[in-house]
Amino acid sequence: MSVYTQLTDDQFAAFCQSFGVSFARAIPITQGIKNSNWFIQTTDDVDGRYSYVFTLFEERPPADIEKMAVILNQLNGKLPVAAPLAVIESNSSQMDGDDNRYVIHYEDKAITLVPCLAGSHPDQTTQAMCHDIGAALAMLHETLQALQPSEQYGVPLYPWADVRDREMQFMPGDEAKLMSDIWRSYSELPLATLPKGLCHLDMFADNTLWNLQKGEARLTGLLDFTEVSVEHYVMDIAITINDFCTTWGVAEQGESVNFDRSKMAAFLQGYESIRPLNNDENRALPVMLAKAAVIFWLLRLNVIHYNRTEGRTGDNIMVKNPDLMKRLAAYHWAHVEKSQNTVFVLLNKPDNQIVGVFSSITQAEQAQETLNSSEFAIKEYTLDQLS
Repeated sequence: MSVYTQLTDDQFAAFCQSFGVSFARAIPITQGIKNSNWFIQTTDDVDGRYSYVFTLFEERPPADIEKMAVILNQLNGKLPVAAPLAVIESNSSQMDGDDNRYVIHYEDKAITLVPCLAGSHPDQTTQAMCHDIGAALAMLHETLQALQPSEQYGVPLYPWADVRDREMQFMPGDEAKLMSDIWRSYSELPLATLPKGLCHLDMFADNTLWNLQKGEARLTGLLDFTEVSVEHYVMDIAITINDFCTTWGVAEQGESVNFDRSKMAAFLQGYESIRPLNNDENRALPVMLAKAAVIFWLLRLNVIHYNRTEGRTGDNIMVKNPDLMKRLAAYHWAHVEKSQNTVFVLLNKPDNQIVGVFSSITQAEQAQETLNSSEFAIKEYTLDQLS
């Protein structure tokens, strides 16, 4: 939520009046990287408080933002979201569609005004927070199934393959190979049969709000629904896990990337309390985690590209380090490669005779339970060790 388009106080006052809000002051919001955002103080706000968030959407066409208004109204009441205010003064061109009343057009860009939600962005996450955001994401997936056909409400997926092709030309060989290997493995998944529907696709911690005052975090807000698209649910899961279950070190700490698998387990437990994953989704998740990191690696490279080509500069422009997502992608890919070269062997304890060889620990444990004997043990081997 950087600031790319500059507006005057007179413009803010006029726009806010169209939403029935009395403008006093606009405060730039510098988090995020895609749209121009401000907190709006009204003439009724005191002690530096603000009541609304004013967003000017830099890239998404107004029609996409009008779809977002429908989505937020569908979720309202089931999840903590901020639905856009209705426009009370509008010309006929903005009233053609039933949802246009939530959007003002300015220089072919959309403007919305939404009420501020209580809470703050978390600096760190806990297992309990990961559990809760998992349940919230599952509720989002379930609730939005009511909007059919889903393609009518979701915006088109961004052409990341085009960004990949452009950026890989300038990458060192090892980085290009990493990206290519992950992309190939993703394409080999049973994508046609994985469940899909409307997904958030940007549920990072800085797009959530929490009540952190009493030592027990409570989810109070879900933000930024501009990327809602029809996608595989397991991709949305992977995107959210990648941020909520990773501790990102600051520059003074060498910008470390530390993924916490116990947090991922808590997230999945929360998600599956609402919507259980099927076997294909469970098998696809490791590759999806790597692919999701690649997408956000490309996203950050893409922002740098457009900032450079369009001359975007200034203190209100925030650029996130793409190298962090590259390292996370490498971490997940290492786990994928290990699983592809690892088998689980069921052994008879007395003589270590091999009873069965399995590709996953779950399959080996199921076989062990079927035999119903404590005389069998499971050991992990690489394929090289077995050969």
